[in-house]
Amino acid sequence: MRSHLSEWRRYLPYLTTSKLWNAFLVWVSFFTFRKWNGRHPARPISVSIEPTTACNLGCPECPSGLKMFSRKTGQIKVDDFKEWIDSIAGHIIHVNLYFQGEPFIHPDFSRLVEYAHRKRIFTSTSTNGHFISESVANEIVSSGLDQIIISIDGVTQEVYEQYRVYGKLDKVLEGTRNLVERKKQLRSQTPHIVFQFLVVAPNEHQIPEVLKLAEELGVDDVRLKTAQVYNYQHGNPLLPSDERYSRYVRKKDGTYRVKNALENQCWRMWSGCVITWDGRVVPCCFDKDATHAMGNLREQPFSELWNGHNYRQFRRSLMNSRAEIDICANCSEGTRVWTEA
Repeated sequence: MRSHLSEWRRYLPYLTTSKLWNAFLVWVSFFTFRKWNGRHPARPISVSIEPTTACNLGCPECPSGLKMFSRKTGQIKVDDFKEWIDSIAGHIIHVNLYFQGEPFIHPDFSRLVEYAHRKRIFTSTSTNGHFISESVANEIVSSGLDQIIISIDGVTQEVYEQYRVYGKLDKVLEGTRNLVERKKQLRSQTPHIVFQFLVVAPNEHQIPEVLKLAEELGVDDVRLKTAQVYNYQHGNPLLPSDERYSRYVRKKDGTYRVKNALENQCWRMWSGCVITWDGRVVPCCFDKDATHAMGNLREQPFSELWNGHNYRQFRRSLMNSRAEIDICANCSEGTRVWTEA
């Protein structure tokens, strides 16, 4: 099992005095947040930026796969990305190039990574693994990407496709092999390759097998992640029988509730945010349809938006009654979302 200390060591090359000071202010202000009345004295330390909302799969609990967005499908422009990175590079430690959609559908994905890497920002992404050809694997390693999460939710096609609808497990395994081999050829320590296993009822029996498979392939880590489902109150066919791998717990009356206590605070709100492909800034990754946009970077600089009226009002609403905010009602904040094996 990988320790949190060893994980943080990978961030060391990207730390500066100003970033460390900002991170300290984020930590302090989180524990004294009521003093600030919705205003944030620091800047985020982590940001997710969405390369595209397009996806090749049709996963049952994903609005991107189900094509259920009310917002448009599109992809980020490279010039926009560079401008937005420039505006946050002084305080951001980590940028995750992923929100909704499949990142490698973006034709210039490696250029996005390279630019953020040159700005001394730790870079990561999450992928379904279907587009990692030998040439793409070369681009990934050469770009400086620090971490890649590959979703693998089954070790047989029959089980895998029950959640990863339209997916081909052999493509995922081929892409993984390509990436592992290219790292060896270039003698590169990056990207750190993680298998993410979304534990649901159809695949929970294969947890031991995915651990073995990852070791055989040369994958660096395996993360067992709990699944967010939208209709959970009366049970859901995706809920695993082992509640350790569920975000929901069964009550005495047979219905289910979120394990999260929904306290009127939120670390994600204080430490990061999400930027959609078209420039909208939303509070966190649970706002998949960007219904709580705090503003748009095409109209307002991040420095103004972060403490603008919309953000201050949203923070105050969360501090007063988090349970009344729709995207917070099914949130995993405060629970252990994944385990490492």
